[in-house]
Amino acid sequence: MKLMLGVCLIGTSLAGMVRAQDPTKPVLRRGISVQMPAAGEAVAMPAADEEGAIVVTVTAEGKLYVGMHVSEVNTLTSLKAPIVYVKADAKAPFQRVFTVLDALDGHSVVLLTAPTVKGPPGKFTIPYGVPVALGGKGSD
Repeated sequence: MKLMLGVCLIGTSLAGMVRAQDPTKPVLRRGISVQMPAAGEAVAMPAADEEGAIVVTVTAEGKLYVGMHVSEVNTLTSLKAPIVYVKADAKAPFQRVFTVLDALDGHSVVLLTAPTVKGPPGKFTIPYGVPVALGGKGSD
């Protein structure tokens, strides 16, 4: 009897933990985690967390990812997206970040940053970023 009661209590506890996703709350996309630098002029970029958003990540070690997949700089020119979001670790090699930005010339690029405002603990914080103008073709 004690065993049955224990099983029922565990089952009730587990059932209380499993809930359907609240459709009014955003779902965090899987991604490569980095410690992004802060920028005082960054603005909210909720589109960076949408399903079809292309996020290029540069880790502190200089590894490059497109979404969750390891990538090479030469593949960035073939990305088909209206906007490419770049998130780079604050300790990423500066030259590596510039190489990525150079490869994205011709794309609209947003550098993602650490949030400029702190949300309440345990709450979802939307991505922040700074739009970047690349190239300058046609300007003198």
